[in-house]
Amino acid sequence: MLDTPNYTPGQLQTLRRFFHGMNHFMVFMWKLGLGRMINCWPAGFGRILVIRHRGRKTGKEYLTPVNYAIVEDEIYCTAGFGPRTDSYRNLLADPGVQLWLPQGKRQARAVDVSDSPRRASLLRAIIIASGFAGPLMGVNQRKLTDAQMAVIGKDYRLVHFQLES
Repeated sequence: MLDTPNYTPGQLQTLRRFFHGMNHFMVFMWKLGLGRMINCWPAGFGRILVIRHRGRKTGKEYLTPVNYAIVEDEIYCTAGFGPRTDSYRNLLADPGVQLWLPQGKRQARAVDVSDSPRRASLLRAIIIASGFAGPLMGVNQRKLTDAQMAVIGKDYRLVHFQLES
């Protein structure tokens, strides 16, 4: 199912640290006004937006970059490190967010759709839209069956953003 060997816990922790470091860089690029440029090559770099959300315990504002996909004119993302992902838990506690998209900033409401009957196809679309990140995690999303995708993505949480008018 995976194109790379199973990662050890240490290797997974290294990947998490890598992505955490990249998150700071991505937010910095967005703050410089380069968000549109970051999204210029979705097949390579992936589609990236920034979620402005509030911490569930502190109320502190956070900026979290995520890969996303547009499916039938709707925006979806995943919490790829599972239900314990802080930003995911924050979205559940306070679903009112601001999205920084290449086209500009939009207010939205985050809705967990992890139990959607379209789960496999939505997850596949998001992983494809993630560019290098999917293969880096060992997922060849174009070759996996829906059943294999379900096994690999069992801990992934799916989030749908309902844009406000």
